Amino acid sequence: MRVANKTVYDMVKFDLGRINEELNKANRVVTTGKRITDLSDDPVRLSEALNVRSALSNLEQLGRNIDMGRSWLATSESALSQVQNLISDTRALCVQMVNGTITPEQRAMAAEMVQNTIEEFVSLANTEVNGQYVFAGWKTDTIPFDQDGTYNGDNHVFAIKIGNDTTVEVGSDGEAVFETLFTTVSDLKDALEGNDVGGISAAMTNLDKYFGHITTKISSIGSKMVRMDMKERIFQDWTLTSTERLSKIEDADMAEAILELQSRQVVFQAALASSARVMKLSLVDFLT
Repeated sequence: MRVANKTVYDMVKFDLGRINEELNKANRVVTTGKRITDLSDDPVRLSEALNVRSALSNLEQLGRNIDMGRSWLATSESALSQVQNLISDTRALCVQMVNGTITPEQRAMAAEMVQNTIEEFVSLANTEVNGQYVFAGWKTDTIPFDQDGTYNGDNHVFAIKIGNDTTVEVGSDGEAVFETLFTTVSDLKDALEGNDVGGISAAMTNLDKYFGHITTKISSIGSKMVRMDMKERIFQDWTLTSTERLSKIEDADMAEAILELQSRQVVFQAALASSARVMKLSLVDFLT
């Protein structure tokens, strides 16, 4: 049975198209260094690669969270350490002011010093990181304290995610941290203005208690920073392992890929030569 010319053309065209597609695929592997670039290349491995990429993206986000959390904790620790220094200075002032030789005028002058200290406490309580307030609870975009010590934040604690089901509190409920302090120094100021030695002594005792409270808070911050450092090291190990796994899935063996490309080029050239001979039809072929 004679095969029609059109059928021959179609077969040649189909074969050339298939061989050319295989050549292009081999060339793409050499050019990109990846053996998987399309779903059709290897659906199972591509799905696996996408899962690994998703895991790497998640690790990257958690790493950014840890960087942010570490910044918040370091800033909080610095602010609270300065608060402790001011408390020590204020306590030293109280020791002087309870002395029986101190005059009412001297205590009134000391009250002005305490007012300045209160303003410094407010400034520290309004500490921010990149425009976000670390002692405002969840209301990180709100200045937590007015100049008189009134709290404008909320009573939640800002936390970050450092694992699929793990969070760490990096902010603070400013009211819980500073309310006692503002009450104490305000009472101290009133006692100094009123020449109340008993009130000054009471304020000194309360400052001692508050100093311990801040020490506990700073210790907690240190523990959280250690925890995040440990998490960061774990994430770095996971990232390295996942990156190596992704490379094994996607990356081509370049020596093998180049040989495959050369082989496809030879096949393509042979197919072109063969097709050229087949396609050389005489006038008799067109008439029959």
